[in-house]
Amino acid sequence: MASCLGLYIEENIIKYAKVSKDNDIIKIDSFGIKFYDRLAEAIEQVISETYSYKTPISINSANEMYNYFHVFNLLTKKDRHSYIKTEFESLCYEKELNVDVFETRYVLVNDLEDKEKVKAIHIAINKGEIVRKSELLEKYKLTSISPIALDISNLLDVGKGSSAENIAIVNIEDKTTVTTIVDHSIYDVITIDEGTKDILDKIDKKENSYSKAYEICKNSTIYTTEGKELQYEENVYLDDIMPTLYNIVKKILNDSLNKIDKIYISGTASVINNIDIYFQEYLEDVKCEILRPYFLRTVGTEINIKDYIEVNSAIALALQGLGEGLGGINFRKESISDKLPEWLNVEVGSSSKTSNPLFGKVDLKNDFKDTLTRVEKDLIRGVTGLLLLIIIYGTFSGILSNQIKNKVAETEDAKAKLQTQIVAVNADKGKIDQKASDYDKLVAGLEEKSNSETEAKRLKFSVPTLLNKVMYVIPINVQLTSITNSGTKVTIVAQSDKYEQLGIFVAKLKQDGILTNVVTDRSQKQNEIVTVTIEGELP
Repeated sequence: MASCLGLYIEENIIKYAKVSKDNDIIKIDSFGIKFYDRLAEAIEQVISETYSYKTPISINSANEMYNYFHVFNLLTKKDRHSYIKTEFESLCYEKELNVDVFETRYVLVNDLEDKEKVKAIHIAINKGEIVRKSELLEKYKLTSISPIALDISNLLDVGKGSSAENIAIVNIEDKTTVTTIVDHSIYDVITIDEGTKDILDKIDKKENSYSKAYEICKNSTIYTTEGKELQYEENVYLDDIMPTLYNIVKKILNDSLNKIDKIYISGTASVINNIDIYFQEYLEDVKCEILRPYFLRTVGTEINIKDYIEVNSAIALALQGLGEGLGGINFRKESISDKLPEWLNVEVGSSSKTSNPLFGKVDLKNDFKDTLTRVEKDLIRGVTGLLLLIIIYGTFSGILSNQIKNKVAETEDAKAKLQTQIVAVNADKGKIDQKASDYDKLVAGLEEKSNSETEAKRLKFSVPTLLNKVMYVIPINVQLTSITNSGTKVTIVAQSDKYEQLGIFVAKLKQDGILTNVVTDRSQKQNEIVTVTIEGELP
């Protein structure tokens, strides 16, 4: 039984999953999440706890750069490789980047916009990043370093089913990647710089604990709108969560989802309750759901499915290490055994006969009789060459004419589709503007509610606080007969047998800032007792 340990490493967090495979049966042997201060020690703990000292290990790469190049599909493998390499070098020159610092891989897919070309999804990673990752696991059996944006598709049964759905996987980890799958193949990758790191960092500043921030995020429930009413669960951390999720949804909308039928949500943010409903509200025409590994139907029910989903990225990496995913995207330094198949792939030289795709094989040997004179031979050769030239010219002219007609028809079709997409984009823009307005109203409502609750709490404890302060400044001969308040306005009735003691008391209230805007009415004296009414505002 083959097994592999998938390690998804982010800043402060390691997700791990040890996956085994026996024929078509896939099983998750162990999984979990660790928060760390020292990465090397955390990796050792994971390997020790999963007993993976000799188990193949697959980890994620980081800071990938994605580019797309369109190549004619009639080019040979060697020419195609040279073309893609040249295009990337030109791109680095334009961006003032050193091409030598990058390790590159690419995947070829059919170009949906031009059937005569293939699309190369080109991935470039800084070589220093690869070395750093490799050194972390140099004592163990590291077999794969690959980008999670491509590996995450391993959790879907896209290559084996008959469904023609076009899918987008939104993997919200430290950063967010949107992987588009068209016709059972990965077609596009979008990287969004915002992700759960923004959310967890904000909560961590309040709680001073990254693990606690994660648990708060996991136990949070997103509010949703039903009609015009706001439905939400009391949670002081929603202001830290919602802006990031809104920006991600807005970015996905801006990149157009005309070809997408379903969206799967994965990553750390997928543990937030109702996140799929939140996405569904904005992406109205696209079905949204949480990404569940396709093979989980084979596992027991004793573990909550949500616990597995937390480590989706690690499971996808483990499957990649087991050979379930795309080939050719491993950035680990290749060994001799890895390069052997490429070395054995040699091309056979051409024969003495020239092959023409239009006319078949043409034998170049001389069949003319020796009795012909040199002039006759030259004349025959000239006529033959002229006839061949006419035939070739006529053939290629016909082909070119047909291609021009086809291109004109395709251009008209593309123009019509573009007009349709422009109308759809304008409609999407209207929806985005409306959703943005609704979101601003929701935020204003939350702020108003928060301010009113804060003011109510302050007023609730204002009178006890006032009494505590008065206790330290009231003279011995002064007695308070009543204290009343209306909002921040306070009225105190005090009496004493000595008028100057009341004056000292009033002066203390002003001097110590116990009350502001202090005023007194005329004092009244009865039976040697002076009574005065004092009014002021709470500070």
